[in-house]
Amino acid sequence: MAEKETKMNTGRKVLIGVILLLLLLTAAAYGFGVYYFSEYFLPGSFVNGFNCSYMDQAGTEKLLEQETEAYVLAVQTRGNGQESIAADEIGLKYTSDGSVGELLHSQNRFLWFLSFGQHKTYKVPSSVSYDQELLEQKIRSLNCMKDNIAPVDARIEDTGEKFEIIPETVGTQVNRERLEEEIVKAVTTGDPAVNLEEDGCYDNPQVYEDDERLVRDCEQMNELTDVVITYDFSDRKETVDRSVICGWLTRDENGDLMLDKEKISAYVASLGEKYDTVGSSRTFETYDNREVIVSGGDYGWVIDQEKETEALYQAVAEKKTQVREPEYSQKAMSRDTNDIGYTYVEVDLPNHRLVVYQNGTPAADTGIISSSGTPAGVYTVQGMDTSAEVNGKTVNYRISFGGGLGIQDDPEMNFTGDLTGGYEDPGLGSDFSSWGGTEGNVVVPSDQAALVFQNVTEDMPIVIYK
Repeated sequence: MAEKETKMNTGRKVLIGVILLLLLLTAAAYGFGVYYFSEYFLPGSFVNGFNCSYMDQAGTEKLLEQETEAYVLAVQTRGNGQESIAADEIGLKYTSDGSVGELLHSQNRFLWFLSFGQHKTYKVPSSVSYDQELLEQKIRSLNCMKDNIAPVDARIEDTGEKFEIIPETVGTQVNRERLEEEIVKAVTTGDPAVNLEEDGCYDNPQVYEDDERLVRDCEQMNELTDVVITYDFSDRKETVDRSVICGWLTRDENGDLMLDKEKISAYVASLGEKYDTVGSSRTFETYDNREVIVSGGDYGWVIDQEKETEALYQAVAEKKTQVREPEYSQKAMSRDTNDIGYTYVEVDLPNHRLVVYQNGTPAADTGIISSSGTPAGVYTVQGMDTSAEVNGKTVNYRISFGGGLGIQDDPEMNFTGDLTGGYEDPGLGSDFSSWGGTEGNVVVPSDQAALVFQNVTEDMPIVIYK
């Protein structure tokens, strides 16, 4: 029994001794590790991309120097292209500034036993230097910096049948400042490559074809412009289609497209400028085949812009495809470019002659008397009267125009002369302008007044020229 207890005591002592020995060995190993890694990098340490595990400061710097001399940066471009920048092309070299030593001594050597199987990366930007001028020259020489195609935003275009979204052009235009920033970052930290696409070195479109706003705009443009309105100006036409209506769109408070009535009003005003003829200058061919310029007067076309703006707005809003005439506040005999047409009264003041045309054929031709106050211009026949009182005289026929003027006979006057030279009052000689009785009116002989009157109708144009 005593022998057995002795053996058990001996076993315990041996076990305790072994445990103490292991503890001593472990402590010694731990202490050695702490001591060792105070001057060497921990396992799994990478400095500027290079494996510096178990290396001291001198060895690490030597490795960095060798690796820096052999460094080549891959520049990966759009479309799987690749270029390179070698260390000697930009004067890249390792420069010891104590950064490696600071990094080495900053590592947690007391936990060295946890570093096995780990991968820890350190960046030391100040440990390399390069020639700035050589770097800029190299960047300029890169193929990705040449013949750049600028990006183009996705956009809406009229294809001839409808509005469609034209996809963006990505292009190849490099942002020089951004590229240089990424290259400097790579060469100073030992990165093996820069990817221009991933690193945001390209100038990209601001709007892509799947842009929600763009898609909605296209849909609304097709919806709002699905109508064709043709204005009929006789020998001329104006077409309002999607290319025109597109310019009338604006946005509401929600950002959606809508018709802008002010823009439609501006369009109608432009029609007025082009097609209104009251007071305009006209080239007129006389009875003796001369061309004269006649301007002024009250005859012609005038678009009622307020009414036509409302009518056009409603037609577009309700998608009423149609051929229409504008709403007019005043109309003339013909809507052709020649709005006088071929049925009119012609008054030649210098040659004292009046001719009435019906469909291009003279129906009456007579001499006249007028005063210097008779105004030139193209006027509208405003009234037809018989036995009218004019300036205290009774006339048999009067054709009113110009707001108070008229073509009339004068029973008290005796005309002499012939058609080619005009008529002449024997008491006045040829000085017709001194005869105050006309006071701007045009006087025809009594024997011609009925014929003139019979061939004139209200709204017929009267062309008077000097």
